[in-house]
Amino acid sequence: MGNYIPGTKQEQKEMLAEIGFGSMEELFGHIPDEVKVKGGLKIPEGMSELEVRKKVTQMAEKNKVFPVIFRGAGAYRHFIPSVVKSVISKENLLTAYTPYQAEISQGILQSIFEYQTMICELTGMDTSNASVYDGATAAAEGIAMCRERKRKKALISETTDPKVLETVKTYCFGNGMDLVMIPSKDGLTDVDALRELIDDTTACVYIQHPNYYGSLEDAQAIGEIVHEAGAKYIMGVNPISLGIIKTPKEYGADVAVGEGQPLGLPLAFGGPYVGFMACVSAMTRKLPGRIVGQTTDHNGKVGYVLTLQAREQHIRREKASSNICSNQALCALAVGVYLASVGGEGLKNVATQCTSKAHYMAKELEKTGYQIENKGEYFHEFVTVSDVPSEKVLNALEQEGILGGYPLDEHRILWCCTEMNSKEDIDRAVAIIKEV
Repeated sequence: MGNYIPGTKQEQKEMLAEIGFGSMEELFGHIPDEVKVKGGLKIPEGMSELEVRKKVTQMAEKNKVFPVIFRGAGAYRHFIPSVVKSVISKENLLTAYTPYQAEISQGILQSIFEYQTMICELTGMDTSNASVYDGATAAAEGIAMCRERKRKKALISETTDPKVLETVKTYCFGNGMDLVMIPSKDGLTDVDALRELIDDTTACVYIQHPNYYGSLEDAQAIGEIVHEAGAKYIMGVNPISLGIIKTPKEYGADVAVGEGQPLGLPLAFGGPYVGFMACVSAMTRKLPGRIVGQTTDHNGKVGYVLTLQAREQHIRREKASSNICSNQALCALAVGVYLASVGGEGLKNVATQCTSKAHYMAKELEKTGYQIENKGEYFHEFVTVSDVPSEKVLNALEQEGILGGYPLDEHRILWCCTEMNSKEDIDRAVAIIKEV
């Protein structure tokens, strides 16, 4: 993708002459006259670059950007090294799409291959695809890939992110899978209820770990129950948390999915984001989308190719288990650059700061009279309960330039801390809440 350099009138004439035409009208002469637009399009005249910049800046000023954020609930504000934007802005990498002419797109293919490798290292899984649209899509696709002829029931925990849950419901409605909710108990998946619900028609069980309320599930025990019933185990994970907690593979998961936004992508008012999917080797051929592989050419040089892609997605669509034909190449590149720049120790440091700051804030809020609802261990999100209306607290914080936690109801708030929250930020927020 090069800079936009329009052709001059003379160049246009030369190009037309080269292909045997004398004018633009002659070039498009085969198009019926009645379908041609006459008199130009009824749209405003174009603006100069300076005018466009001013106009867009005015529009952007309507957005409120908070310098301090204590809200997560599926989208998180993390520090993004400057190298991430520098690399993904390069013209030879700036594309949001998977190349169709793979042989001449080695750079893009290598970036996807490196991304896949890092996702496998992060999750402990054997295979990763080239990414999907977002974390909710990844969860829904993960459930769909577990469907079998005699197993069409999926169990999903109530402690799952509501946005993910809605997407999964839509997918299951469309592909005829029976979706059953696993009740929650004290903010965690009810393991006893899972034992009663699972049977030989269950294709898979999905849990989120950490769950929507920030708590760490009893993932090991849940995995054992799932496999005893012959079903597949899917874990939705926060990739940053994997810097300090066990990988999905260590918990016995067959499929690991999640939202890659925390790995080098800004909040960006909701997108674009990127969903990651990885699985054990036995399920590789069921992964939706594309998988890039490394090989050697006839001269023995390293090359990259589109290794696997379900043909049914294109030529026998009624038999396809997924309609994912693309991937989030640019966002996946950002994830790869982020992980390469921070490294294993850096990711561990980020995760440690997230959880330590969240626990510090929770203890400080308890001193003001707030109750912490999380009964067990939690990562970097937690729920508080107070007699003070949530709206009143959050409005007071907003007046001081602080975006508070996410209101779950009138008296419950879901808080989040990342490495971006300093001790001073936390202390200031707690002081404001104490005044309220």
